[in-house]
Amino acid sequence: MQAESQGRTSARPFRQEVAAGLVLLIISVLFGLVFQWPLVAAALRGEVGPLLTAKRAERRAAQFEGIPTLDLAETYRLWQERQALFVDARPASEYDELHVAGAVNLPPDAWDRLASPPLPADKGHPILVYCSQESCDDALKLARRLREAGYTRVMAYLGGFREWDEAGYPVDIVR
Repeated sequence: MQAESQGRTSARPFRQEVAAGLVLLIISVLFGLVFQWPLVAAALRGEVGPLLTAKRAERRAAQFEGIPTLDLAETYRLWQERQALFVDARPASEYDELHVAGAVNLPPDAWDRLASPPLPADKGHPILVYCSQESCDDALKLARRLREAGYTRVMAYLGGFREWDEAGYPVDIVR
């Protein structure tokens, strides 16, 4: 009889802990719904992609204010006219595999040496920076660092190497 009552006693705190956990879970979900309602409503309408794209654009505009961005057509025109130094901000292994024809590599681990080659001595020379794809911010981060280092005509191509390659534009491989 005593063992039986101990079994019931130990089951009661376990049930109370489970009940408390469920209450906390329900409260958390409700707070999430309330504070993230625009995102939840967009998800219910099937519009999460465009909403996240707009939010990314807002964040980038604030975080990388003053850095001009180019689309694929503008970037290709600039490449054809050879008006700017193209800088690939991806890791060296990705650059070595394939990159925009004529681009130089300045991978993230080399960003602390911005005054040395392959950058031009003329800090007014146009520089276009790109990274892997649209969701990558490395092109903008490097462009900002180049601006801070005194380069005055720095632009970023946000479509990235993926969009360039998929468009069938000229690429090089390191041999």
